[in-house]
Amino acid sequence: MAIPVQTFFLHPGATGTLQARIQQMVAEGVLSGRLRRGEKMPSTRALARHLGVSRLTVALAYTELLASDYLTSRQRSGHFISENAPAPAGFPPAARQERVDWARAIGQRFAGGAVPERPQDWASYRYPFIYGQTDPQLFDHASWRLCAVQALGARDFRAMTQDYYDRDDPELVEFITRQTLPRRGISARPEEVLITLGAQNALWLAAQVLLTPERTAALEDPGYPALRAILAQTRCRIAPVAVDAQGLPPEAIPDGTGVIFTAPSHQCPTSATLPMARREALLARARALDAIVVEDDYEFEMAYLTPALPALKSLDPDGRVVHVGSFSKSLFPGLRLGYLVGSEPFIREARALRAAVFRHPPGHVQRTAAHFLRLGHHDSLVRRIGRALTERRAVMEAEIARAGLTIAGVGAHGGSSFWMMAPPGIDTGALAETLRADSVLIEPGAPFFLRPDPPRGHYRLGYTSIPTDRIGPGITRIAEALARARGRG
Repeated sequence: MAIPVQTFFLHPGATGTLQARIQQMVAEGVLSGRLRRGEKMPSTRALARHLGVSRLTVALAYTELLASDYLTSRQRSGHFISENAPAPAGFPPAARQERVDWARAIGQRFAGGAVPERPQDWASYRYPFIYGQTDPQLFDHASWRLCAVQALGARDFRAMTQDYYDRDDPELVEFITRQTLPRRGISARPEEVLITLGAQNALWLAAQVLLTPERTAALEDPGYPALRAILAQTRCRIAPVAVDAQGLPPEAIPDGTGVIFTAPSHQCPTSATLPMARREALLARARALDAIVVEDDYEFEMAYLTPALPALKSLDPDGRVVHVGSFSKSLFPGLRLGYLVGSEPFIREARALRAAVFRHPPGHVQRTAAHFLRLGHHDSLVRRIGRALTERRAVMEAEIARAGLTIAGVGAHGGSSFWMMAPPGIDTGALAETLRADSVLIEPGAPFFLRPDPPRGHYRLGYTSIPTDRIGPGITRIAEALARARGRG
């Protein structure tokens, strides 16, 4: 029996190359039982025409499926589902009627809460002023691929495959201690460094180790939304501290605070940089409170206008600063690779907690990153990104001024976004929906605030993912939408 070509379609939200997506499409059909052994596949020409791809792409996908025994080829007859293809489950899914009262069964709740949202297909929008995504035109694909191939080679076989249990890739840790941290003025031994699954995971580990329901955590408001959720899991007391144009004001940290969370390099979302005098004052306040400071060294690599200020950890003689770093922003967000730096007793506990939850980040990912860093590709990438963002920032500032928009916060040393303020009475959540229909993406500001009734007039404009020549037209559309919203008000 021949399988109709109309059976096949490429899901618009799928990822991967066209060849890989075609392979996956056929394999899923076999495993689900929709495509059966012995059935004839459409010809490469017919399937290519139906999917709107090249015939060579389909032919290459069929070749891989032949090699994995999903397909078989019969001379002058075409391709068929192989008799040796994996068999689907031989029983229908059991009928199920929910009899669990999940409202009672769930002991702790993690879903819900205000978080910034962006569509999965953000790259298809013409004017994506969103934060934290990688511009594929800037990333060094070739060098990363070579480093990945090297990490998968025989020389690095043990690094790729062994269970480190609670340890980390020694080459990555060595690079961090000898290269990355000294650039931030930090001296640390390997025993004082822990590799994490990005900065968010590092913050979670720090919160779990340092906080109890009896302790108070001070955090910036507005601030990183995920941190609020992390702190809520500890059931600690939360003390929001309003930030100003220079970031976290130390004198506003309340008495009784046990842990202070701050992002001094580029405050999220305002991009404010904590000046040197305030850094010293923050450490003095922490010393007076006998508090621990968790420093999220957020976007320190994005100091492309002037050199970055020393990290809080480098100014700390008491060992009370826990330093959080990440390669996810300077390489790419999907990498999810970061690190914690702190005194050995703290790292020992964080390491034990990490081992209990997921042991360690994948070895081949650590080793690939170690090669990329060691060979100098990361430094080259940061310089290339810095040059591009310098140009885009200048264009953004000029276009924002031309359009008469209001900047509420911008990084003095660089950064990758502008914190904006809409005219009075405008809800930027509704504004974002209006702009989305015009292929413009912005981030409403309300989810960044901890207050029960957050202000609705802020929004964030990122410029890492939008080409320079689209910035002006995009800002024009934002200004026009604001003008229409004011007219309706």
